[in-house]
Amino acid sequence: QVQLVESGGGLVQAGGSLRLSCAASGRTLSRYAMGWFRQAPGKEREFVASIPWTGGRTYHADSVKGRFAISRDNAKNTVYLKMNSLKPEDTAIYYCATGGRWIYYAGGYYGPSGDYWGQGTQVTVSS
Repeated sequence: QVQLVESGGGLVQAGGSLRLSCAASGRTLSRYAMGWFRQAPGKEREFVASIPWTGGRTYHADSVKGRFAISRDNAKNTVYLKMNSLKPEDTAIYYCATGGRWIYYAGGYYGPSGDYWGQGTQVTVSS
């Protein structure tokens, strides 16, 4: 079993920044792919960013490319999402996920199979 706990969400003005963290326990993350997803009110959950277990090529959704950056610290069993130049449309609950497989997501992205999910952290961007 893997437990994931997100933190770092909050209320921020448009143009501001936040850094989300996802701490894992139960198993070492060093061999797991990690990803961030988000779900806005009334919308389906969508892919945001991913990083393979090797720490190699990352993927970012087109809507956040150039503004968000995913990273990981395997020694701390933690994955991060640095979010800059936030927009009101970034408002959502952000979830981290991990899984043993590297799978394809619509839009041309690859990310972890969603075997385990965190409880989510709310990000609200005011205009």
